[in-house]
Amino acid sequence: MGPGNLTTVQAFILSGLTANHNVELALFVLFTAIYALILIGNILIVITITYDHDLHTPMYFFLSNLSFIDVCHSTVVMPKMLADFLAETKSISFGECIAQMFFLHLFACTEIFLLTIMAYDRYAAICHPLHYTTIMSHRVCLRLAVAMWLGGLLHSIALTTLTLSVPYCGPNTIDNFFCDVPLVIKLACTNTYIFEILIVSNSGVISVVCFIVLVISYVVILVSLRNRFSEGRRKALSTCVAHLMVVTFFLGHCIFIYLRPAKSLAADKVVSIFFTAVTPLLNPVIYTLRNEDMLNAMNKLRDKMAFAWLLDAK
Repeated sequence: MGPGNLTTVQAFILSGLTANHNVELALFVLFTAIYALILIGNILIVITITYDHDLHTPMYFFLSNLSFIDVCHSTVVMPKMLADFLAETKSISFGECIAQMFFLHLFACTEIFLLTIMAYDRYAAICHPLHYTTIMSHRVCLRLAVAMWLGGLLHSIALTTLTLSVPYCGPNTIDNFFCDVPLVIKLACTNTYIFEILIVSNSGVISVVCFIVLVISYVVILVSLRNRFSEGRRKALSTCVAHLMVVTFFLGHCIFIYLRPAKSLAADKVVSIFFTAVTPLLNPVIYTLRNEDMLNAMNKLRDKMAFAWLLDAK
C-alpha cells in the first residue's frame, strides 16, 4: 500500500532529550563543544593522512574513510539536535525526516562494513605479515572501499523504501531527538509487524553478523600474538583494544536498537547519544592521541604550515 493518497502527516514532532529548557541550554553548550571537536579532530585526521605520504598505507586509508564517515554521520543528526535545544517546538518535515533516515543509515551501515574491513586488515597485518602487501594491495583496498559504500547505499535505499511504503495519518510524535526507521514506521496507520520483522532481518542481522566476524578476527589475532615479542605484542594489542572499543560502542547501539521490535525504551536516547556523538568523538582520540605515527605526522604538518606562513609573512 503506497503512501501517495493516504499519508496526511506533513511533519513529525521530536520529543528531544528533555523537556526542561534550562537543561536544554546546558546540553546545547555541551554538544556544541562535542560537535566542534568531532569536526576538528576527524577533519584533521583526513588532512594529515592525505598530505603525509608515510601514512599512505591500507590501515590509514581506511582510517581516513572512518574519519570522513564520522563527520558525515554526526552532521546528519547533531546540527538539527542543537537547533532543537533552542526551539520551542521540535518539528521536522516529512521530507527532511526521510532524508535524515536515508543518510543516517547510509553512513552507519557503511561504517559497520568499514570496521569489519579494518579488523580484516589488522588480521592480515598481524597474522600474515609476509603476504600483507599482496593481501591488502592498493587495488584490493579500493575495491573494498567501493564495496562498503555500495553496501551501505543498498541498505539505506532498502530501509527508506520500506518506510515510504506505508501510510502515515497520525500520530506524528517521535520519541527521540532524530528520525530513525523503527521510530517512524511504528507511527504508520497500518499493521507494521511484517515491516518490523524486515527491519530486524536487515539492520539487526547485518550488525550481529559483522560483530561475530569482528570477534572471531580478534580472537584469531590474540591467539597469534601469544608467540610474539613483548614490544610487538604490546603495540598490536593496543591497536586491537582501541578498535574493539569503537566497535563495542557503535555495534552495541545497532544491536540494541534494531534487533528487537519497534518499541521505545527509556535507554534508547542514552544509547543513541553514544551512537551519534560519543563514538565519532572517540575515533580521533583513540586513533590519534594514542598513535605515535599520527602524532609525528601532525607535528610535521604543523611545522610545514608554520614555515609556509612565515614565508608568506615575509
